Order: sequence, then C-alpha cells, then structure tokens
Amino acid sequence: MERVVVTGIGLVTPNGIGTEPSWQSLISGRSGVGPITLFEATDAYSTRIAAEVKNFDAAEFMEKKKIKEVSRFTTFAMAATKMALEQAQLDLTEEERDRAGVFIGVGLGGLENLERCTLTLDKKGPGKVSPYFIPSLIANMAAGQVSIAFGFRGPSLAHTSACSSSGHAIGEALRMMQRGDAEVMIAGGAESTITPIGIAGFSAMFALSRRNDDPEGASRPWDKARDGFICGEGGGTLVLETMTRAKKRGAKILGEVVGYSATSDAYHITKPAPDHAHAARAMRGALKDAKLNPDQIEYVNAHGTSTPIGDVEEARAVANTFGSHALDKKLWVSSTKSMMGHLLGAAGAVEAAVCLKAIETGMIPPTINLHDPDLEVPLDFVPNQARERRITRAMSNSFGFGGTNVTLIFSAFEG
Repeated sequence: MERVVVTGIGLVTPNGIGTEPSWQSLISGRSGVGPITLFEATDAYSTRIAAEVKNFDAAEFMEKKKIKEVSRFTTFAMAATKMALEQAQLDLTEEERDRAGVFIGVGLGGLENLERCTLTLDKKGPGKVSPYFIPSLIANMAAGQVSIAFGFRGPSLAHTSACSSSGHAIGEALRMMQRGDAEVMIAGGAESTITPIGIAGFSAMFALSRRNDDPEGASRPWDKARDGFICGEGGGTLVLETMTRAKKRGAKILGEVVGYSATSDAYHITKPAPDHAHAARAMRGALKDAKLNPDQIEYVNAHGTSTPIGDVEEARAVANTFGSHALDKKLWVSSTKSMMGHLLGAAGAVEAAVCLKAIETGMIPPTINLHDPDLEVPLDFVPNQARERRITRAMSNSFGFGGTNVTLIFSAFEG
C-alpha cells in the first residue's frame, strides 16, 4: 500500500495570507478576531465579532473575469491551492493529470450569494437573479474551480460534513491514494460564512461568544469563562503525493499522512455524545491505522472550539484515549481556534497544516486566553505562550454537527 506524503501547503486565514504569515502569527499568540467589517453588524446582533481574512485580493490568485462567477469561499480555495502548488513545484504530464484529483471540504458554501440573490429576487424579481448564482453557491465549486484552473482531471469532490468537512477530504484523499486510484491529490477546505444570516443563525443557537467588548479575548478554549466559539473564515490546501512519485522527482517532503479514522455519534444534531465516546473511537481508530501506540503522539491540535460542553467532552475523550500519557501531561494539547476562530468546513485542513508546521519547526502554538482553566480534565493545554518541543507525530481532531468525527495523524517523513 502506497505511503502518502505532503509536498505543499497553502493557507489563507484570519491570521495571515500565506502559510508563513499565518504560522508566525499563531506561534506569536496573536489573535485574528475583531469587529465584523464584512457587513454592518448593528446592536441587533448579539455577536458582532468574527475572525475575518484581512486585506485579501482574489485577483492576486485567479483571473479577474472569473471572480464574478464565484463566492468568497472559492476564492480562498483558489488562493490556498495556488500557494500550495507553488511550494510543491508540481509539474504534471498530460497523462498524470488524469490521476490527479481535488477533494475540498466545504461546510456551507456560498452563503453570502444565497443571501444577496434572495434579496434581489424579493426586491427586483426573478429576471434580475445572476446566472452565476447557482454555480457560485454550490459547495463543490471550490473543488471544481480548482480542477478547472489547474487542469486536474481526476476525481473532484466536495466533502460536506459540517466542521469535519476538510478532515474528511484529507482522509478520503489518503484512502484513494492508498488504493492506487490516484498519484496526486489536492486536499483541503474552504469556508466563508461571516454574513448577516450566518451570524444570526449561529447566534440563534447560542453557539457564538458574545464577548463583543473584547474580540481578541473572546475565543477561550478550556477557560472557565468561555461562552461560545468565534466564527472564522479562510482556506487551507495540502498537496498530497505518493511517496514513490515524490521521491522520484526529488520533491521536498514536508511530512506524511499516516492515520485517519472517521466515526459518528448517532446521538444528537449538535451535542456530542457523553464523554465524546465516539470521538475517542476516532482517535483510537487513527492510532490503529497509523500503527502507533498512544504514547507515540506528542501533540494534539484539538477541535477545541471554546464551547462550554464541547471542550470538556473533548478533553475527556483525549484522556480516555491517551490515559496517563495525557494526564501526566506528557502529551501537549492546544487549540489554535483561540486565535483563528472556528473556520468551520476549512478548520480541519488549516489545522492539519498547523500540525505539519509544528513537526517541521518544533514549535507548538498556544491556546491563548486560557487564564482560569477548567480543571475537570487537567491536560496540558499549552496556555498562552508557544513552546519548543521536537516532535515527530501529531494528531488533529475535527468534530461537526450531526455527530461526525474525524481524526488525522501526521508524521515527520522517514525513509
């Protein structure tokens, strides 16, 4: 069975445009959260803060004439992919393009265009709705536009599983390559839901923090004062290649995808199952897939959204999975959502990139705003400041509405 390696990473996040700007911001402990600027968030909105991508110009990453065809989430996917491909220095023959696919996970798709065109329909009638409305809205257009722009003719799919979407995309790309059905996969995620209806909808569920007077301090995983997540946006892309192909062409290998598992709670549309038992099962499944023991994982990039129930349940699941390795604080666990907010369908891909950068640099990004820890499950959450630690294996968790759970494991490349 083919081993699968990573040869390129591209990021567009609230902390920076590009992998290095995003990474440097994270290890510096800087928050990307601020007042909403993408629309006028009046006092009628209980939440008026979000983690927006700043100073983004889609024309730097795609043809100007194509921008009108797409929603914001697709421009993030295009930008992240372009940067990942540039790092990978990928050069495909025409024959290889038939075996190069694109899996990009998206949770909600073009929400801002759905809202805009609905208002147009209501005010001006059906004849004024844009012909690009449907193509800009549907979730698979991130993968579709990437496939068209870069000439990848293998499978093109959108995995839509709420906040697990891009975790599934990477995991299923891994499986496709292990089966021998593809030699190259562009795998990642994209999301942009900071719109009036998006913020109103999440607020109606009491899912968002209402700490409007302290945006940078609002996302606080495992802190006793946490009151909900921060809506974020962005995109992340990994270039995956079979080890055989990558080594043959002399590519710089950034890491290896060694484990993947997906489960379902079959319990509730938004609440995790008690003790996050099936999230723990996903973690154990990924360890089994990677042929690793729990004590061989040094770092977990947690789902860690800053919700009252979810954070404790995930910590219990980690403790259940790793036992004394976690409870004796030999395992470090952090949530970069404390700085980036929750990128929803893009979170898994961006956090996969964080794991790979942690392996590459020996730096563990912190959980900021953790001032009064919830000690119900006393793990080492790397509070407030990054730490140095040479690690070889890292785990990334992504859990979503509908009870969907994904765990990925990445390793330093050996061999």
